[in-house]
This record gives sequence, C-alpha cells and structure tokens, in this order.
Amino acid sequence: MHQILERAIRRAQARDKVRRNVASLVILPEGQEGRPSRAMTLDQAVSVLDQAGPGSQHQLAAYVVVSMLAGIRTEEARALTWAEVDLDAGTVAVYRSVRAKGDTKTRKSRRVLKLPERATEALKEHRTSQAAERLRAGRAWQDHDLVFCREDGTPLDRWQVPREFAVITKPAGLGEEWAPRELRHSFLSILSAHGVRIEDISDLVGHSGTTVTETVYRHEIRPALTTGATAMDQILTRSEPRPGSPQGSQQLPGCH
Repeated sequence: MHQILERAIRRAQARDKVRRNVASLVILPEGQEGRPSRAMTLDQAVSVLDQAGPGSQHQLAAYVVVSMLAGIRTEEARALTWAEVDLDAGTVAVYRSVRAKGDTKTRKSRRVLKLPERATEALKEHRTSQAAERLRAGRAWQDHDLVFCREDGTPLDRWQVPREFAVITKPAGLGEEWAPRELRHSFLSILSAHGVRIEDISDLVGHSGTTVTETVYRHEIRPALTTGATAMDQILTRSEPRPGSPQGSQQLPGCH
C-alpha cells in the first residue's frame, strides 16, 4: 500500500500538483517473516491430484495437475498460452511468464517439457470446459489465448490463484494454508526422493547455477525434456494401492 501511495504522489509531483513526496518520509514498521516453503508428501500430493482429477468442476483443476506434475512456476503457468501447448505430443513450451517484461525468471527457464499422461489428459478436459465457458460468455469473452484464465478469458491475478487453490487443498485434507508455489516444491522433492538426479531436476525446473550448465536461447528449439514426465508416471503408478493392500505413507524431505 505504501509503494502504491508513493508512486501516486510521485506522478503528482511530475504534474506539479504537490511539492514533495511525503510518503517517502514515512518510517515503515518491519514486516513479519513469511513461513518457509514446504513440500507435500507423496500421499498428500496424490490426495490433491484426486481432488483435481477427471470430472473435477474446479476452474483451476488442470492448473494444479500441471503445476504438480511438471513443476512449472506459478508465474509461468499464468502466462501459458494454447499456442505453447501440443496436446498430441503431450508437451508444453515454457518461454514466458507474467513478469514485467514477460520474460522467464532466468534464461535457462525457457524449456520444453514432456507432460505426464495425467497432465495431458487434464489439459484436454480443461480445453473442452474452457470452450463451453467461452460459449456462455459470448461477446464478453476476451481472447488472450490463455490456458488458465477467468470465466471471461481475462488473466488470473496472483491473489485469485491462492484462494482457489485452497478450495482444492481443504477437501484433500491438507487445510487452506498451502501456497500454489509449493506444488513446484512438491514436484522437486518427490522426484528427488525417488532417485532422479539433481542435475536432471535442475533442467526440468529451469534452475540456473548448477553443476550441469546449459545456455538456452530465446528462439532455440530443443528436444522435449522427458525425465519428469516418465518419473511422475512411474511414481504415481507405484503409489496406487493394490487390491487388498493398504496404501503406504511416505514422508518426503523438504525442498531446499
């Protein structure tokens, strides 16, 4: 609120409406530290995926599935367009985000990811639902080609996503205190706990500064990274309880 007020008065200064920016003279109280990010256990992740699974009527169901199973950032998911999704090949091209200039967080964050089968099916179902929403909206629909958007096609904001995410985590038994970014942390931790090399995980999530370095240029077309999709398909298959046997509980390490 202080930053907004300070910018507003700065504009007033530029128009000679005020002589000085009094908001700049305020000594702000120290804020409270946010809680550290955490990762879901495999059982928790499966519960969330079940809530967002086939037939879910929740607007962000596919958003949750793709974020959990592909590890893309929330800022990347909100900027994802259908032009960057290939449902036949089961891939997504992550080249943009909702940052000020539309760039990804790092150059290495530009990547093409192979999606697990469950994520591909979720996107197919989501596209059908979105087409129905578009028909209902009629002329009110604003076409931004966004994969994840509001009922009228306009972009999601950073406040709406956490609220809607809590509607999924609560019936999944996780409560309402989880942040959407922790889907990505969960993706990373689950892969790490099941033997995927940290270098491969770094490539999948678009991190820079690891031992395996790779420069990604804006217009370079690279083969889709398949490690995450293959591992997630195998992990979820193993997590399904067999007839007559209880499902095991596995605690995963936190994300570092």
